[in-house]
Order: sequence, then structure tokens, then C-alpha cells
Amino acid sequence: MSKTFGILFLSLKEDDTITTKTTYASRFSQHGIFRETESEACPICGTIERHIDSRKAEVTCAKCGCVLEENLIDRGPEWRAFDNEQRERRARTGAPLTYTISDKGLTTTIDNRNRDSNGRNIPEANKAQIYRLRQWQARMRIANASERNLAFALSELDRESSRLSIPRSIREDAAMIYRKAARKKLIRGRSIESMVAAALYMACRRYEVPRTLDEMSGASSVSKKQIGKNYRFLSRELKIKLRPTSPSDYIPRFASKLGLSGEVQAKAIEIVRKAKESGVLNGKGPTGVAATALYISSILLGERKTQRDIADVAGITEVTIRNRYKEIAEEVDLGVTI
Repeated sequence: MSKTFGILFLSLKEDDTITTKTTYASRFSQHGIFRETESEACPICGTIERHIDSRKAEVTCAKCGCVLEENLIDRGPEWRAFDNEQRERRARTGAPLTYTISDKGLTTTIDNRNRDSNGRNIPEANKAQIYRLRQWQARMRIANASERNLAFALSELDRESSRLSIPRSIREDAAMIYRKAARKKLIRGRSIESMVAAALYMACRRYEVPRTLDEMSGASSVSKKQIGKNYRFLSRELKIKLRPTSPSDYIPRFASKLGLSGEVQAKAIEIVRKAKESGVLNGKGPTGVAATALYISSILLGERKTQRDIADVAGITEVTIRNRYKEIAEEVDLGVTI
């Protein structure tokens, strides 16, 4: 139960420490706490680590204990719900804003079932009027060519995301990237499908849930060369800098498809870490390294998978796995021989 100081404060975990400015802001908004200003370094010791004390509703420096903020406000609902039905019954607002719909979900929709709000059939005399209202509403949702193109692009984004099982948060980020590109008129002269695929590929990399260019190409029917070209174009024009993809980012997904245990995943990540420290991974494709690490760890832990099975999941060839193994084996003591 949260404590009351004239306002309702949010109850968080006692030892909630946040290490960066970006994480600090995102964790606050995620839990319903909002701040007037951006977090800054502690004026006493200069660190940016924060500690949230839910009992006192204060933010203190995790190093020296200086109180940086107090009286944090919870702007979430004042009620609690213990299941989905109760939450829907108590909610007094509509669905949240979403950037994956062209009108952000704010438009009115007139249903096609010809029933009123109480579930009764609409009289025959009024059906023609409702039909005309429905037509006008559909026309007014898309006022010009730009909105029509945006609606098509976002529907294409939703289709590709569904095929690749992309989480909702990444879809929202991809929609934001595409909207920024459209506002800067970067879409002009390029196909909508390829720009949508590039925006989705960029969002996946930003959230460290990467998809390969082959997967993006298969979901969008656009060549991976074109997706890569548009990705670099968006990165340059929107000034979005992303770190190179790590092989460790691919390991959980590949292991899940292969039915490997968590121990195998942990061992594969350890192999990647050792290989990275030795410098042998410089210039190597992350999917090939991830597949090789999984192959080695599956043998070491008795859950052996064939090179063909792993290569099919990773979208590479068996030759790539063997070549990566030879390179890693020269620098890291693996304890296994193919």
C-alpha cells in the first residue's frame, strides 16, 4: 500500500536503483511517475545513479544519499483491478494513443452491425442515414494523399511485424521512425514497403531484438540489399546511431527455435564473450557466430543439434559454422572437436 502525503504516491520496490539518465526517465514513465525536468548528475558527488524510496516518495543519489527529488506524483488511476474484466469495467477512458494507426486511434468508428449502443436493431427508416454517415466517416479519416500513404505504410508495418512476431513496443518505435521520415519527406522517390522494412529493422536493432536482413526480406518481399540501403539512408538522415549487432542478441531466439535449454544458451553466451575478448570475431557476421556458439555449447552439454538444423534456423550454411568454429577454436579452449 502506497503512503499518502496529500497526494497518492506510487509504490515501487525498495531497492530500485537506476544507472543511466535514459533508463531513469523510461522507468518513471513506465510506472506512471512523471517529472518536470530531465534527470541530471548529483550536485554533490556527480554520479547519475538514482535510488527510489517508495515510502518517502523521494529520489536520492545512490552513492551519497543526497535527496534529488521529493513528493513524486502518481498520475495513474486511483483504483486497483485484479483481472482483465474488472480493469475494463472500472476504466473511464478509451484505448491509449498508438502511433501504429494513421489517426493514432483517436477517430470514431461506426460499426457495420446496424445496432445501437444498447444492442437493439436500428429501425429500417434510419439505416440509409447510418449508411451515409458511415461512408462519410470513412472518407474523412483519410483527407489527402499523405494520410493515405501513411495509412498504407502502417498497415504494411503491422503485417510485417505480425509475420516476424515483433513486440508491440518495437512496432510503436518503428512507426515513430517512419513518421519522422515522412515528415522530413524522405519517403519520396522510394517504395513504401522498403522504407517500412528499413524502419522496422532499425527499431529491432535499437531494442536489441534484432532480425536478420533475410528475415526482413522474407516478410516484406523486398530485397535485403534494398532494405540495407534504406536502413543506412534513414540512419544518416535521422541521425540515429546504433551499435553493431552482437551475436549474443541472436542466441535466445535461435535456442528457442531449436528447443535448447537455458544452460546451453548461457554457455553459448560465455563462448561468444571469450571469443570477443580474444578479438577473433572482428569483421564476422553475428548470426554465424551465434549459430556456432550454440552448436558448440549443445555438444558440450549433451543436447547436440546437427549443423544442418542450426544453419537452417540461423539462415546460414553449414560451411559458415565450420569456418567460425575453426577460427574460434584457435583462440578459445573449447574442449570439443568437430
